[in-house]
Amino acid sequence: MLLYISSRLIRAIATMILTVTIVFIFIRLSGDPAAALAPPDVGQEVIDQYREKLGLDQPLWKQYLTYVGSLAQGQFGYSIHTGLPALTLFLDKLPATLVLGGTALLIALGIGIPIGVIAALNRNTPIDRGVMAFSVFAFAMPNFLFGLAVILIGALVFQVFFGASSNLFSLGAVLAPAATLGLASMGAFARFSRSSVLETINKPFMIAAEARGIPRTRRLVRHVAPNAAIPLVTLLGLSLGSLIAGSVVTEQVFAWPGVGQLLVRSVITRDIAVVQFLVLAVACTMVIANFLVDMLYLVIDPRIRVR
Repeated sequence: MLLYISSRLIRAIATMILTVTIVFIFIRLSGDPAAALAPPDVGQEVIDQYREKLGLDQPLWKQYLTYVGSLAQGQFGYSIHTGLPALTLFLDKLPATLVLGGTALLIALGIGIPIGVIAALNRNTPIDRGVMAFSVFAFAMPNFLFGLAVILIGALVFQVFFGASSNLFSLGAVLAPAATLGLASMGAFARFSRSSVLETINKPFMIAAEARGIPRTRRLVRHVAPNAAIPLVTLLGLSLGSLIAGSVVTEQVFAWPGVGQLLVRSVITRDIAVVQFLVLAVACTMVIANFLVDMLYLVIDPRIRVR
């Protein structure tokens, strides 16, 4: 077990180091950062001053070591427009994104998994076909299109704006954008739960349990649920990792003041330090989510503990 945990931890650290390196290289390949930070109508002298101030006149390997050392000390750069640290801007927008993403995940789990299980228990019936049709629709529907439809229907039919308001943490303000964001995940959870339950109930040990006269409810709770949960935990890890990055389009459509909107604005205004930090924050979220999923495998899958 210790070997399993240490190997996953080393893999997570190596992934973050690789991500930091890729971000550093691509920022440099996208153009001269000093020229991007300087106003468009300045002379070369000002650009050279920017380059010297930012340390961009040094060799590339030295810039990389300085960059990694700054990250290790918790120095993630400053916004060129507000002068505030990139970490401060991120933490200021993070609660709104967590509320939106967390509510969307609860909606996806609370609806997607139950209807997937119902479809599996009623295989090849109109209920099964209806659930599968809905899951395909939910997974294929673009977020921006569904969000625009929700806004138009709310404004024209109910005279209500389904978007950001002064109270972002109210149920009325978060429900519509969260349902839009969680729609695709809802369809994915429904399909995965259906296929996982069907695969489990057809295993030999389930046939043996039925032959021994074990009640159906007990078979479903004690045997089907733990075995069917393994692929769902993997999908849950991906959904947790995309809480920050996956809400960019939805936040733009509903004018939700979260991290996604901050990322779009920073890209448009060429605020390199903020963009760089947000990319690393998204990568760190994905790595932590995958590591937690690997730890959950130890709890729900005894075969890993045995190995």
